[in-house]
Amino acid sequence: ECAICIEKLSEVSGFCQTASSTLPEVKKLTKCNHCFHEECLLELLKNSKGGYIQCPTCKTIHGHKIGTQPDGSMTVHSTSHSLPGYPDCGMITIRYDFRPGIQGPDHPHPGNRYHTSGFPRTCYLPDNQKGQKVLRLLREAWSRRLIFTIATSVTTGLEDTVVWNEIHHKTDAFTNHSGHGYPDPKYLDNVLAELASQGVEDDGT
Repeated sequence: ECAICIEKLSEVSGFCQTASSTLPEVKKLTKCNHCFHEECLLELLKNSKGGYIQCPTCKTIHGHKIGTQPDGSMTVHSTSHSLPGYPDCGMITIRYDFRPGIQGPDHPHPGNRYHTSGFPRTCYLPDNQKGQKVLRLLREAWSRRLIFTIATSVTTGLEDTVVWNEIHHKTDAFTNHSGHGYPDPKYLDNVLAELASQGVEDDGT
């Protein structure tokens, strides 16, 4: 069954406007191997703002997803201090900063102002092999405008605000009372999975 039109793959696509006696063209997505009618995939791509396809079955990103993050800055430096749970390595510090501005055509209210709250924000990674991998992918996610977006802030309720975009960061270095700090032995694997769900993986796709 095609998960897009909910018709059998052996039958004509629900997006087909003409009757046909031939078998419909079926295409397989290369990264996840799920199959769909060719016409359904073309319709899906036509309605995709970013020029990529997200598999309707498993949500895998096919193509190069670009987000709606506004202009800002990402700076990185390393220190010899260790994070709880990572006594054998130093610490990577990431600093994100944004200033208020005017929304563009890919934002919720083009031409209106957007707000910033709680910036600059400082985040932390262990300076080990996996932490450096996460940093490399975060840099890629930043270049694709995927780490932040403009939406309603869950914290303040303020609309048209720069907010996190489903890639969690650790903003507390030495405590984890809030769930946003260390120690957290599952964090690096979790954030790698979140990056992959946005189409940012170690092969650069």
